[in-house]
Amino acid sequence: MDSIPLSVLDLATVSSDATSSQALREATLVAQRAEELGYSRFWVAEHHNMNTVASTSPAVLIAHVAASTERIKVGSGGVMLPNHAPLVIAEQFALLEALHPGRIDLGIGRAPGSDRQTMAVIRGSAAALSVEDFPRDLVDVMGLLGDVRTDHGLWNKFSATPVATSSPAVILLGSSGFSAQLSGVLGLPFAFANHFDTGGTLEAVRLYREAFRPSPILNEPYTIVSASVIAAGTSEEAEKLAAPSRLRKYGMRTGRFLPLCPPDEALSHPEWERAASMPNNAINGTADEVVAGLSELAEETEAKELFVYGPTYGIQERLLSLELIAKRWELEGSAMDVENDISK
Repeated sequence: MDSIPLSVLDLATVSSDATSSQALREATLVAQRAEELGYSRFWVAEHHNMNTVASTSPAVLIAHVAASTERIKVGSGGVMLPNHAPLVIAEQFALLEALHPGRIDLGIGRAPGSDRQTMAVIRGSAAALSVEDFPRDLVDVMGLLGDVRTDHGLWNKFSATPVATSSPAVILLGSSGFSAQLSGVLGLPFAFANHFDTGGTLEAVRLYREAFRPSPILNEPYTIVSASVIAAGTSEEAEKLAAPSRLRKYGMRTGRFLPLCPPDEALSHPEWERAASMPNNAINGTADEVVAGLSELAEETEAKELFVYGPTYGIQERLLSLELIAKRWELEGSAMDVENDISK
């Protein structure tokens, strides 16, 4: 089908019987398979002090994934800028870009990626690097990476790398109207975290388009939208595979970090009925059902690109989901026999 690009978001999720090392190896395997299937990008996120997420340092993981792949763009979805000094982020991503020219994305967000106590430890104090400084810090990062928008900034005195020949793509992430409007004003691509399932998707992308001003980076809006997605052989199987993530999300919304347990354990959990009754915007089902849901999401949001986040308990189910979607979406590289390939 003639469709928009699909990309992959991964958190290096640590299942209940896994280790951090295993989760990071699996994230790398997912990136390699995504590249083979024709997905456009592979992004990892920044989270801290969470029992199910091994992706704590995007720059480190990006370096490993980019070195383990050949063509797919690799980036952060995202780096939480208020946790870091702008020069540090610019140096890290200028270095990554020098190692892998044209393949590095710097997705930037302003959320802490953790609870307030962890945030204070990471930043040195609760007041350090406040989100109120975010627009200025973002412009500083952009300037240090070659996209200068004002007369004065950190780039007047500091350099992110001695002699750059290319720059990473800077993309603003968000789940609110603030980030949408800031992205529009700066003329940056905007990625909305629809997979957070906190609402406001259509409003945010509308605000982005209304605020958009052409820039040295873009002549017109470029909207990216993420979705929590699991494809399987049947609708029932997909819903079963989604049970662990639904239970985990329920736990987070009730102030707890529950483990990512096997599907059968999730379905028999004492709080499963409450978790199952919680509204959600995940797109789960057969390949046809998932592609129909993604197509509807793209049409509603006028997205130019979609990210799929597959929160399964096991890697084999995650890979199969990506393969089923790629084949039905007709991504380049997805025409091989799915069942034979997954058995390797």
